[in-house]
Amino acid sequence: MTRNQIDEKVILIIPKIPKVHWILFLLTVFTTLLAGAIMEGAQILDNPLDLIKGVPFSFTLMFILGTHEFGHYYYAQKHKVDASLPFFIPAPPFLFLIGTFGAFIKIKSPIYRKDALLQIGAAGPIAGFIIAVPALILGLFLSDIVEKSDIQGALILGDSILMKILTWVTHPDLMESQDIMLHPIAFAGWIGLLVTMLNLLPIGQLDGGHVAYAMLGEKQKLIGQAAFILLVPLSFLSINWLVWGLLLLLLMRTVKHPPIHDIHIPLSESDKRIGYICLLIFILCFIPAPFKI
Repeated sequence: MTRNQIDEKVILIIPKIPKVHWILFLLTVFTTLLAGAIMEGAQILDNPLDLIKGVPFSFTLMFILGTHEFGHYYYAQKHKVDASLPFFIPAPPFLFLIGTFGAFIKIKSPIYRKDALLQIGAAGPIAGFIIAVPALILGLFLSDIVEKSDIQGALILGDSILMKILTWVTHPDLMESQDIMLHPIAFAGWIGLLVTMLNLLPIGQLDGGHVAYAMLGEKQKLIGQAAFILLVPLSFLSINWLVWGLLLLLLMRTVKHPPIHDIHIPLSESDKRIGYICLLIFILCFIPAPFKI
């Protein structure tokens, strides 16, 4: 071996392992594509290229969920709160119709200020709402009118106040005997509004819990308890409420929001308006019975 050979350095190039965020994102894109294609009657096993039929649903839903989580992430960065990139949660369409259980970001450092808590909590639902409403309007224009007698046994989606308004605006001549067969884009928009409403429940560390605690302080505990108790009578309208209530109990174990340092410092008027906007969005998106058969 020569001196030159001894002095040579060996450089190993190790490929970078994709972060778990991107793996979950790509998996969720696939499962939502699959869900959207199945909704369109695609036979994926016979023709895998039929997966492309799921693009309108998948793109719309992922855009709504991604915008929601980016709203949280942006305001976390603005307030110098350490937060992860979004974690998307894929789900097999045969277990969960829409192909995903949603998404979340992980807050890695404490939130010390009440205004930061409110803005970080409110940013997600407001951002998602801003995308979901135009998507729903566009989807409603693309949807088909069907006779109710022709869809016996089909999954019936519940109406929020906003859904009723938008249905009237886009289909003013809809007859009592008729219903709307939602286009995949409209269904994704409807799911987006449902996710917004669920996140705005004033319970624990849900987005609505953050907003309620910033607005009401220790009174949030009573509001959270009342909201959680109301899930019981709502479960008689739709069993979904019981399932969601059990999930909340399992994942959060409490309806009370953890304390922050400056809870007794008043919010600015602009921050209060953000809280009122969240309340208005919750009322507009609230669906007493989301799914009916």
